[in-house]
Amino acid sequence: MTEGKRNLIQGLFQEYDIQSADDIQEALKDLLSGTLQDMLEKEMDDHLGYDRYERSGEPNYRNGTKSKTVRSKYGEFQVDVPQDRQSSFEPQVLPKRQKDISSIDDKIIALYAKGMTTRQISEMIEDIYGFEVSEGMVSDITDKLLPRIEEWQNRPLSSVYPIVFIDAVHFSVRDDGVIRKLAAYVVLGINEDGIKEVLSIVVGENESSKYWLSVLNSLKNRGVQDILILCSDGLTGIKD
Repeated sequence: MTEGKRNLIQGLFQEYDIQSADDIQEALKDLLSGTLQDMLEKEMDDHLGYDRYERSGEPNYRNGTKSKTVRSKYGEFQVDVPQDRQSSFEPQVLPKRQKDISSIDDKIIALYAKGMTTRQISEMIEDIYGFEVSEGMVSDITDKLLPRIEEWQNRPLSSVYPIVFIDAVHFSVRDDGVIRKLAAYVVLGINEDGIKEVLSIVVGENESSKYWLSVLNSLKNRGVQDILILCSDGLTGIKD
């Protein structure tokens, strides 16, 4: 399991009141089923050529849904596969006769863990689909997924964290043909139950006291009232 997936699971602890490995599995199954449902709906929109609630004079249109039981590594769950009047819809992410998705469910979960940028999410979607999808379709799908990621990034936090670690991961990005260095700052807290929890991941271009004040204020605005020990490795501006 990658570090990104571990971070995702930690982020789910509070949302799903996770107390055991079974609870984690249920949470991942919930995310997986919801993502598949969104992708199926978006595929139908792309197939018909218009969104679900748009009016159209086209002869083909939505004709309800058909419930389907899907097997995955996280257990069985139900999805409602959209149907069209002409029965010409052929879903790609979940083909008509496919009921076992064990080979792709890890990729869908990784989509959330890797989902820091639209570009990364788009690459994972193309990998899941196995063919080149239109730019508009990728954009529509990511538009549905990004609010879930933002919800995790803005979720309420505990009032007290005995220990919080802040560290940076530096990486190179291409911006208008120019390679430049950026840093992703990971804020990792250990809560009162002794469980590690990724509180925030922010991308910054400089390390100043003003910048760190904004990072810490964002934690405060999400409910953090006290940090007993703050650990960092010589990050500029933290002491100030």
